[in-house]
This record gives sequence, structure tokens and C-alpha cells, in this order.
Amino acid sequence: MIAKIIEILAGFIIAGISMLGYAGVALMMAIESACIPLPSEIIMPFSGYLVTKGEFTLLGVTLAGGIGCVIGSVLAYWVGIWGGRPFVLKYGKYFLVTEHDLNIADRFFNKYGNTAVFFSRMLPVVRTFISLPAGISRMDFRKFIIYTFAGSLPWCWLLAYLGKKLGDNWNTLGVYFHKFDLAIGIVILIGVVWFVRRHINIKRNNCSVSNSSLE
Repeated sequence: MIAKIIEILAGFIIAGISMLGYAGVALMMAIESACIPLPSEIIMPFSGYLVTKGEFTLLGVTLAGGIGCVIGSVLAYWVGIWGGRPFVLKYGKYFLVTEHDLNIADRFFNKYGNTAVFFSRMLPVVRTFISLPAGISRMDFRKFIIYTFAGSLPWCWLLAYLGKKLGDNWNTLGVYFHKFDLAIGIVILIGVVWFVRRHINIKRNNCSVSNSSLE
């Protein structure tokens, strides 16, 4: 089932880039960076493969990919600002997310946002979704743009370079990178479980304190 989905996505990516050229590379990476899991592990290696065909240059696809990442990330960032924060404040309690958690996230992005955004752009899975919490926490927009672009360039270059070196075998990269996707997904799942258990324990402690005070 997963293989079939990847095959469909790969067909969409190949068709888009083949038809639109550099603009297609930028468009696909913009989609990937707007919290839509279109795999960059297919987009950029295929673009690198086309470098060997003389249709692109390595610098060109790297810049197109980086620009696309910024465009998609900005969209997700503004969704976080205008929709994400009000949504969390209103409905977050149903997902065990409180205003206190938002304040913690705000402090994190104020202190470590530059580093988090930069390095997350080079991590599978995380890179797709980091812009949304950055927007919710209202990270400085100018810095967000700078570090998103700076972090995206090495990732785009590496994948395109590997695609160029592999040539006709460029599509074998997806198999290896999806192993990293699984590992990172497990780490995220563990984090979610810890987060939920923490909030349940806090609620239980608060209830215990309230009951004790009533007695």
C-alpha cells in the first residue's frame, strides 16, 4: 500500500518537474514544506538525475529547491500565526495542549528558534512540519526566512548531488531515506506518549490537591 502511494507521488513529481522545469522543482518543494508530505527524497534526486541529462544545473536545482522550501514554509508559518494559535487556545484542551504549553513553545522559539529551524530543515519528517509551530510561537519572521533558506540549501544540494551521482538509479534513494522517516516517526511517537502521560499526571495531581483542600 505504501509502495503504491509512493509510486503515485513519484509520478506526480516527475510529471510536474518535467513539464515546469526549475519552477516545477520549486513548486514541489513548496508543497513539501507546507505541511504536505510530498517526499523531497524523490523531488531533489530526480532533479539531480536531470542534471546528468543536461536539462538542469546542480546549482540551479539547489536554489530552486531552497526557494520552494521558503515559499511553502512561509505559507505554513502564516497558517500557524492566523489560524494555529487561536485554534490551540480554543480547542487545545481537547488535545491536552494548554496555554501554558504555548508559552513554553514561545520561550523555546525565542531562545532556540534559529537553531531549531535551521537544523530541522535537514531532518526528514520534521522539516515538513516545523514551520507551523514556528508560526504559532510567532518566531521573528525575518529570521525564520533566513534560517529556513540557509537550512534548506544543504538538504536540497545533498539530495540532488546523490541523484546526479546515481544517475538512472536515482529512485533507489527513497528506500533508504524512508528508513530514517520510520526512526524519526518512532521518536516523535515516543515524545507524544510522554507528553500525554505528563499532562494526565499533572491533571491527576491537581485533582488530588483540590480534593485534599476540600477535605
